[in-house]
Amino acid sequence: MLNFSAPPFERLDFVPADGQGLNPLLQNPAMIMHPPNLYAGFVGFTVPYAFAMAALLSGRTGATWVRLSRRWTLIAWMFLGLGMLLGGWWAYNELGWGGYWAWDPVENASLMPWLIGTAFLHSVMVQEQRGMFKVWNMLLIILAFVLSIFGTFLTRSGILDSIHAFAVSSIGVYFLVFISITLLGSFMLLYDRLPLLKSEHELDAPLSREAAFLLNNILFLGIWFTVFWGTMYPIISELVTGRRIFVGPPFFNMVAGPLLLVMLVLMGIGPLLPWRRTSWTHAKRHMVPPLIFAFVLMGVLWLVGVRRGVVVVAYGVVTFATAGHLLEFWRGWRAQRERSGAHPVAAFFELIAKNRRRYGGYIVHLGVLLLTIGVIGSKFYEQVVDITLAPGERTHVGGYTVQFLAAEGSRDLVKERVAAPLHIWKGERFLGTLTPSLDYYFKVPGGQRETEVAVRSSLFEDFYVVLTGVNRDGSATFKIFVNPLVAWVWIGGLLLLFGTWVAMWPDPREERILERLRAREVSRRSLLSSSRA
Repeated sequence: MLNFSAPPFERLDFVPADGQGLNPLLQNPAMIMHPPNLYAGFVGFTVPYAFAMAALLSGRTGATWVRLSRRWTLIAWMFLGLGMLLGGWWAYNELGWGGYWAWDPVENASLMPWLIGTAFLHSVMVQEQRGMFKVWNMLLIILAFVLSIFGTFLTRSGILDSIHAFAVSSIGVYFLVFISITLLGSFMLLYDRLPLLKSEHELDAPLSREAAFLLNNILFLGIWFTVFWGTMYPIISELVTGRRIFVGPPFFNMVAGPLLLVMLVLMGIGPLLPWRRTSWTHAKRHMVPPLIFAFVLMGVLWLVGVRRGVVVVAYGVVTFATAGHLLEFWRGWRAQRERSGAHPVAAFFELIAKNRRRYGGYIVHLGVLLLTIGVIGSKFYEQVVDITLAPGERTHVGGYTVQFLAAEGSRDLVKERVAAPLHIWKGERFLGTLTPSLDYYFKVPGGQRETEVAVRSSLFEDFYVVLTGVNRDGSATFKIFVNPLVAWVWIGGLLLLFGTWVAMWPDPREERILERLRAREVSRRSLLSSSRA
């Protein structure tokens, strides 16, 4: 590929007089980190895939390869999540459309392996604890690796329209062939080793942690298939009908949204259930307090005027899951304090240090729940207003007062800028000045216009201003968004990353378990060798 299809040292037919510089849309701090983090996430899934294939080739299909690859999977999963978070931050602050996730094909290409990786991280716990889901885990890690390559194929092949498809070349065919060979080879090897992947136990009861993990995995695969189908549907429709039919955000929101809501319910139930089986009495004793919190919050929302049923139910589900996790922290903290007699703060940190994997996972769940709070608020209660103001004129937007001062022009070596400063008040309180602008980069061939948005963020809502044009009479036209709770998207994302870091931090007990598994594996193989002899 490097020699014939995409030689990196091939000379141009001309010598450019001057470089064009970085694309103006990419001149943002988040774009320094977004691509390499995504790249690290994609490449990182190579390691657990290699462990899985090595386990199949060697016949060592026990829990050892799962424990060895878990931390590598977490590292890849964390970098992929961080890359998507940075990409959302860039889109929100740079593109001027008021959102952070557009279900763009290349965005979906990064989301799909992340979803499958999440399912794998949950499913491997069942294999470690109960010796179940062995074939399932192999399928998940094969799919996660292939989807990582699939993301590169989408970006470089040019088969889909995307703001990310900036590096179109002929190497997409090579990646498609590689994906086909990888899938075929992996599935053939998996089929050949099926006798070694028999489950050690059966599912004992529908009311158990194993059953919750199984449903969780099915939902993750359902969300993944929704994203995959919506992403590839334009190509499929063109092959079948000759017309390319594009699938927009409403499809993804309508289909994936309910699945995500059910997944959040399972996220709240799973930690409350023990392994193997439990009684309804035990389940009710642990689930009733979170349910009470959820119904109380739903009632409060209804009383304060929130009348959208889906929003009330969604926030009720989030409250149920959050309360369940916080109660698990409280029960563990109380038991740890009784055992050690330590200071309350010290007992809390001891609790996490003694079971980083469990409580790191709980922190990740809390991050997802906070992120969900932001997504629900910003999607259902976003306000958008287009206004034109003369210099000195005031208007009211979503509880804010806005006054346009006057347009200001400037020029440097690469661009011309027209800025339109605004004074902002919330009630009688002056919040400051926001200065959205329009830039024209004249050094770019053909010229390129770019919008620089101005945002004032708080924990409750963002006041987001886009300058869309300055008129001949000195007036200016703005698009103003009032986006509730967007800050919780970023806070939840950061908490998710922190929880991942806690969960993958080296634990001496994990190392001891690995040593025992290795010793057991060596003993088993030596017994097999002696029996054959």
